[in-house]
Amino acid sequence: MLPHKLLGVIFDLDNTLVSSNLNFDDIRTALRCPKNIDVLDFVDTLPKKQQILANNLLVEFELNDALNTKKLLGTGELIELLSRLGIPCAIVTRNCREAALIKIQRNNIDIELLFTRADHKAKPAPDALLHLAKLWALPVENLLYVGDYLYDLQAAENAQTMSCLVTHGEVVEYASMATIVVNELTELSHSIELTFARETTCDSA
Repeated sequence: MLPHKLLGVIFDLDNTLVSSNLNFDDIRTALRCPKNIDVLDFVDTLPKKQQILANNLLVEFELNDALNTKKLLGTGELIELLSRLGIPCAIVTRNCREAALIKIQRNNIDIELLFTRADHKAKPAPDALLHLAKLWALPVENLLYVGDYLYDLQAAENAQTMSCLVTHGEVVEYASMATIVVNELTELSHSIELTFARETTCDSA
């Protein structure tokens, strides 16, 4: 149950709407990135020439991954439900734009608004989420950010939006940070349908 009225939904992409098999151990090895440092933060610290090479290598990993993604359970149904309810949607991802667009197009994800690391500071920074709140002219507390990883919950917390963690049946140690926790997007659809049914009943009473 969400604590605030739902007026807008923002999605992570990888392992939230579509599958991803990015191997971050391989990426770290290729970039010579230490395990305790975020990959994007590490690339930003490199000298300009090395930074370009590292970014190109990272994009190569992401593009290869993009060719093998599949739409996850409940993705289409949830997007259709939100469309019927008139709730605006967007995608905020740490992916490069080229890979994100391939994933969206190959899996027929019907969401036009896409923000990548090229548009705003990458998650867990709240910049993209706050931008969407302004774009939609909606209070941040009425937005829901849906993702599968710690950075998604941290971004939501930093932006003061609601958050939904998709666990895919895994036990996740940071789950308590989320406003709502679901195994798959089908559960989120069910929760939203119930919430709106209750609101409609209350409004007509």
